[in-house]
Amino acid sequence: MPSKTFAGRFTSLEKIADFIAQAAQKAGFDSKSAYAIQLAVDEACSNIIEHGYAERENGKICCNYEVLENGLKIVIQDWGKSFNPNEVPKPNFEVALEDLKPRGAGLYFMKEIMDEVNFEFDNKDGNLLTMIKRK
Repeated sequence: MPSKTFAGRFTSLEKIADFIAQAAQKAGFDSKSAYAIQLAVDEACSNIIEHGYAERENGKICCNYEVLENGLKIVIQDWGKSFNPNEVPKPNFEVALEDLKPRGAGLYFMKEIMDEVNFEFDNKDGNLLTMIKRK
């Protein structure tokens, strides 16, 4: 499983996106699907940086992937503050865009884009996010 570790900073998002683009290409996704996968990973990593690490300088994000027979599995690990994804409310898209509350939208989009989104939290091993996209 190819793996790469990045600094838990917003400046790493472009490098993470490049890593995921390569993964999507190896898995045989078209450019539209690859972009959607990159978007889901970008949302996940942005949340880790903003909420998990609260932008502290020494955080790490480890990304790895596995090309599956029918898709792509991405695992993201961090050691930031954990959260309960079930407590994040679904955003209300019935309101005007300027009134949309930003919290929860990224998680919602991750779940809409990917076929599986699973969180695991462990005090020793950190936080694991596993996402699967099928063709």
